[in-house]
Amino acid sequence: MSNLKSGTLLGHPKGLFLLFGTELWERFSYYAMRAILVLYLTDKTINGGLGWTTQDALNLYGIYTGLVYITPLIGGWIADNFLGQRRSIIIGGLLMALGQFTLALPNDMVGTHSVSAFYLGLALLIVGNGLFKPNISTMVGDLYQEGDHRRDGAFTIFYMGINLGSLLAGIIAGSASAAYGWKAGFLTAGIGMLISLVTQMVFAERLLGNIGKVPAAKRAAEMNESGKKEPLTRKERDRLKVIMIMGMFVVIFWAGFEQAGGLMNIFSQQYTDRMLGDFEVPAAWFQSLNPFFVITLAPIIASIWVKMGSKEPASPVKFALGLFFLAAGFLCMVGAVLEQGGDLTVKTSMMWLVGAYFFHTLGELCLSPIGLSLVTKLAPLRLASLMMGAWFGFNAVANYVAGIIGAHVGEAGPMAIFSGIAIAATLSGILLLMCSNKLISWMHGAEGYVEKDELADAKPVEA
Repeated sequence: MSNLKSGTLLGHPKGLFLLFGTELWERFSYYAMRAILVLYLTDKTINGGLGWTTQDALNLYGIYTGLVYITPLIGGWIADNFLGQRRSIIIGGLLMALGQFTLALPNDMVGTHSVSAFYLGLALLIVGNGLFKPNISTMVGDLYQEGDHRRDGAFTIFYMGINLGSLLAGIIAGSASAAYGWKAGFLTAGIGMLISLVTQMVFAERLLGNIGKVPAAKRAAEMNESGKKEPLTRKERDRLKVIMIMGMFVVIFWAGFEQAGGLMNIFSQQYTDRMLGDFEVPAAWFQSLNPFFVITLAPIIASIWVKMGSKEPASPVKFALGLFFLAAGFLCMVGAVLEQGGDLTVKTSMMWLVGAYFFHTLGELCLSPIGLSLVTKLAPLRLASLMMGAWFGFNAVANYVAGIIGAHVGEAGPMAIFSGIAIAATLSGILLLMCSNKLISWMHGAEGYVEKDELADAKPVEA
């Protein structure tokens, strides 16, 4: 890590707030498109939509979001070995901006090729995201030396930037789509991506110094006195095992959580009473509940961890709490289905959805920023972006599973889906609590727990 001369802001390097702003507008772009994607696909062609069935739309949504999270595995490897993080972010940002503007092309311009243009736009977004997503998160960790206790706080600040972008996205894209048509929503997403790209290009040199310029594998080789590629130590192997095991529980969490953009989005559109007096709340606005709760609750949750001091739970325990909160959120959705009483013409109270998003957000704050920070603590330097990509790869599996779950709501019914997720999340949380002590020991002091015999763990073993 280079020595930064740009000073600090709120006790953190100013580069953190550049990465905060870059990610804020990139996430605005992503969530603006996500908030209207399923609604655009299922809307009638006479209204500017594509006229797809709900099942087809949710299947595509699951495939798209899955690819969005699995391509960072490839993008992380490319950055670690060839491009470096900074160049990867710029190239990825350009591709995503092109993708959003391709989606925004007017129907009379693309004519009979509207579906082909739609798929091209999604492909550009997927590839660009693969280069962007793992590297922006890894660079946050690179701002801090090993053992710097500000790192978890930095990821909380960074995560608030993500959700501020998401909060703005649902309102702006939803309003633009309602007033000017679906293409206007995609246009706002493209503008957001351009702001992200320009922000990074203008301020990176001054606020980030050399961070992200040199590929991680090259930096690791320079730090190694022999200049040769060393096998992983036992400590590194144990820490990688923790990342992979925790990742499996992440799949369960996000498979339920991601129903927000699919099944819960449909539920808010079709089965929820969205009237406030004479005003009907647009369904896309519900997508902004989660980031609103993140922004308001994150400082409270962070202060609770600080006040707990030495009693602060380890990451596996926080993950288990996240799963329990997820279950509580889906119990709210079970309440909404019970209110319908089997009559699909009955509109349910908005408060069920508000409650579900509230508990889901509590779960997210116990899991997502903690997971990002954990990867930067445990991953070896030469595998930094690759492992961040692998972490997002677990989200890829989760999003694909989420699409499958949502697409089968017609067969199983919303009661079976919502209650099934609640039960699965509860059982998974209990299992994780049972495994937590072993996982903490495999971290080898990454969160304050010190092994009795670190010397033995430092011996290299053959990979």
